Amino acid sequence: MGAEEATLAIMIGGDEETFRNCYELLKIMGNPTLVGPISSGQISKLANQIIVGVTIGAVAEAVTLCEKSGTNPSKMIEALSGGWADSKILQTHGKRMINKDFTPKGKTTTQLKDMTNIVNAGKAAETHLPISSLIKEMYKDLVADGQGNTDHSSLYKAIEKINKK
Repeated sequence: MGAEEATLAIMIGGDEETFRNCYELLKIMGNPTLVGPISSGQISKLANQIIVGVTIGAVAEAVTLCEKSGTNPSKMIEALSGGWADSKILQTHGKRMINKDFTPKGKTTTQLKDMTNIVNAGKAAETHLPISSLIKEMYKDLVADGQGNTDHSSLYKAIEKINKK
């Protein structure tokens, strides 16, 4: 859908001349940005997935806290609209969590793959990524619980499971 709407974030690793030669073609699908030398595009994509995975976890905790405390999570999302905590993930995945609609758009198995690649890239760069490691383990547990083909917003279910213990 992002490519069709020309809204993809396209992260390119390589040299300036090659990037300039491909720019117009890539622009058809979104916003191409040269982020550094070869492999920088992949690292930037992983950085994007860190933000996605961790933010889904934060939204899942926020929705859960609202639900458990008697606060209307839909009203919380409305109240945060336009503020610093607002995001596409809050607006989209927050509503999915509230509605318990985990029909796959972005699959949990795919998010687990991404989180695994993130942790491995951190190890390769001798960098510990503790929050990403925790989120990876939570997605791993979801997949082990048979939730691999649900939407990655089903991280909410991992928070729910922790709170049932």
